[in-house]
Amino acid sequence: MKPESSLGKATAPARLALSDLSAPRQALVRLCQSVDYGQIIGLQIRDREPVFNPPPTVLLDVKLDADCGPRREAALDDFILREEVHRLLERIDRIEDGRLDRIEVRAGIPRRVLIETRLTEEGR
Repeated sequence: MKPESSLGKATAPARLALSDLSAPRQALVRLCQSVDYGQIIGLQIRDREPVFNPPPTVLLDVKLDADCGPRREAALDDFILREEVHRLLERIDRIEDGRLDRIEVRAGIPRRVLIETRLTEEGR
């Protein structure tokens, strides 16, 4: 049983760092950082891992009225992952084999994901 906080809710799991991830998952985090603002289209998932062959399509959302530079964390060897990254990885685990139609990235963080799915007999 998970420990509970004073509010009666389960405490959050330990935070993951980039170095805790497999190489393909690290590559996905680094891709989100390099996109900064935009979308990753058609990312294949095989055995719960992102697959980059064939490579997904990347759409960049570029503001022409501002200077854009690389994200600061892109230069770090390791860092703690944001909750949104945890949620994306949990979705990938549930998919097992399939495809993420679109990952919307804002400020280097995956914010939304579009997943094609089929209803099962249980309605899920």
